[in-house]
Amino acid sequence: MQAGPPDPAGTEEATVFLGGHWRRPLKPNGPVPAGLSDAEASLAPEACGGCHPEQLADWKGALHSRAMGPGLLGQLQVMGAQSREDHAACLQCHAPLAEQAEHLVQSLTAGVALPPSANGASSAHGLTCAGCHVRGHIRYGPPRREGKTSGAEPPLPHGGWQVTKAFSDAKFCSACHQFEAGGHSLNGKPLENTYEEWRSSRHAREGRTCQSCHMPDRRHLWRGIHDPAMTRSGLTIATRIETDGGRIRAELTLTNTGVGHAFPTYVTPRVLVEIGQEDSDGKPIEATLERHLIARDVSLDLTRENADSRLMPDETRRYRYDRPRVGDAQALLFRVRVYPDAFYADFYRALLNDPDYGKGHGTLRAALEQAEASAYALFEERRPFGARYGAGGAPR
Repeated sequence: MQAGPPDPAGTEEATVFLGGHWRRPLKPNGPVPAGLSDAEASLAPEACGGCHPEQLADWKGALHSRAMGPGLLGQLQVMGAQSREDHAACLQCHAPLAEQAEHLVQSLTAGVALPPSANGASSAHGLTCAGCHVRGHIRYGPPRREGKTSGAEPPLPHGGWQVTKAFSDAKFCSACHQFEAGGHSLNGKPLENTYEEWRSSRHAREGRTCQSCHMPDRRHLWRGIHDPAMTRSGLTIATRIETDGGRIRAELTLTNTGVGHAFPTYVTPRVLVEIGQEDSDGKPIEATLERHLIARDVSLDLTRENADSRLMPDETRRYRYDRPRVGDAQALLFRVRVYPDAFYADFYRALLNDPDYGKGHGTLRAALEQAEASAYALFEERRPFGARYGAGGAPR
């Protein structure tokens, strides 16, 4: 096994390899080669975890393992068991193995979530280890970590793996995080445009790939906008306030300093910036609140872009506040709230309220609860009126 550092993003090797690796729909893995044990031939994540426990634990906590959540399942139930072409449009990213597609048909036909098939594949597992690493029962992966060599080794499980630096290339992720040219676009922009947003940023020029941020130290966590700490690490937020008699003048500045693509990148999240006055009980006074949306706001049928107020890499946005102080107001509130699944929540509500949408209500209600529960406060700061502020806006 060859060791070495990853090539820069966009290498010819990656382009050639990934052109076949992600050719959809994926072919079935086929007959099990002679000499492989049941565990070596299995497509179940737990089989991989026998030798890769850390990666399995990471995957179980990541959204990739929940890519076949109740929201998608509810829609698949409405499509019906034999609508394979309709399934494929979703499964190519959410559960890409051919064996998972077959398991889904069996589960929808039975009307219950079936246990994994004999080959270990389950549509409920979402994007699995095998979805990225196994083709034709051959394992593929990156070179060993820098500084490690293969040396003299006993025979490796499943015959080892085929080494390719494509796993360290940002283009690997574009298979699911970039719609192809000519695909679904709104206002001249692909609906999913993350890879191209990154490619036009300084992060690409500096060699900072998707894996650099979302898989640090090769961790299989893929943290993104659902993770408050991850989101906060990519932004710089500052506030200031001035009081002039009975008037409040303030500003919240938000800069996309570390997100390697648009913030947020897709149509599903919404970020809400709020500035307003609070009463003596610490409750926001609704009439004084100003709200600003950061999102790519599209219609529920994905036919219209209403607005695009996202922040591109290194872009700064200033939200100014200039209002008279309300009589009982005691402080000014600055708040940034993140709704990672806002579009999904609106979509599920619409389906549940549609009298013609007769199937999958139970799973859609569960999906709506999950989508609503994902919201969080990214930033909150209260500035009491009358306080004096020093450098950096800190009270003194």
